[in-house]
Amino acid sequence: MSIHIIIDGYNLIRQSGFLGSLESQSIQAGRDALVEMLSAYRKLKHHTITVVFDGSRAPCDFPSRDRIQGVNIVFSRCGELADAVIKRMAAKEKEKAIVVSSDQDIIRHSAAFGCATLSSPVFEQKLLMVSWTDSGDTDNDSGSGWIPTTRKKGPSRRLSKRMRQNQIKTDKL
Repeated sequence: MSIHIIIDGYNLIRQSGFLGSLESQSIQAGRDALVEMLSAYRKLKHHTITVVFDGSRAPCDFPSRDRIQGVNIVFSRCGELADAVIKRMAAKEKEKAIVVSSDQDIIRHSAAFGCATLSSPVFEQKLLMVSWTDSGDTDNDSGSGWIPTTRKKGPSRRLSKRMRQNQIKTDKL
């Protein structure tokens, strides 16, 4: 099953310290940096990625839909919020989608349709982890790893079915 990652673009940019600082210089610089990070991520993970931005902040000559370096970019129409576009996409994709946003309204709506959800800071950490492991800077410590324990997990610690399904989908990122 192919995973479609739907990202609330400006939400992710503003939740990130690095991307937010670039956006404060130029809104286009923040968008470009996000697309670069996502294209590098896509090269390694091969997931379908769509970033949705509010159209009110779109460049005048920019089309409402575009594909840059394998990343789909969608700008909402004039007078429409990106939230509405994300909600429509989540309703269409259902279980195949992972929605990345810290907006609680989007998260609730997406979860109601069976989409896995991920907050923007958590997804940014996953992006950074993938870029870090791709750079080859990993240390091979034979001392670190699994530590045996006798502590048992019983049914009382089991997540709900929806939470387990969400965890399975997000572990694929």
